[in-house]
Amino acid sequence: MIRQETAWVFFAAGLYFVAALVIGVWKWQQSITSPDGRAHRYVDVAHQAGLMYSFAIAAIIAPLVELSGWPSAVNIVAAAAVIGMFTVTITNYVRLGIQARTDNQMRDLKPILRGVREALIITEIGGTSVLLAGFASAQLL
Repeated sequence: MIRQETAWVFFAAGLYFVAALVIGVWKWQQSITSPDGRAHRYVDVAHQAGLMYSFAIAAIIAPLVELSGWPSAVNIVAAAAVIGMFTVTITNYVRLGIQARTDNQMRDLKPILRGVREALIITEIGGTSVLLAGFASAQLL
């Protein structure tokens, strides 16, 4: 039996995978109706990111949670922070795909988004590092 927090992380990975599959249907629909046979750039990016994040959650985050030496509360907060930021990222890609106003969000970057980007960087790297340290403390030391 796996830890309860690990089960929730695997569940999140499954939700991400299903969401990526649904976005893939949207991508396919755009591809077959587009003159050049391609979906909008950010529909494609949202699909790829959803698939990538689902596998990252299942293959990296969940095992780190399961094998961590930290208390459950630390693991839950770290994993939820990382998964939450993945959600912010994919949601933004979906928004950009729906709006279809740009093919490069960095070119049209608004100043407030710098803080969002910094929060994403700090939270994703920080949360994963906490889980990695918990793994190392329990499994390597």
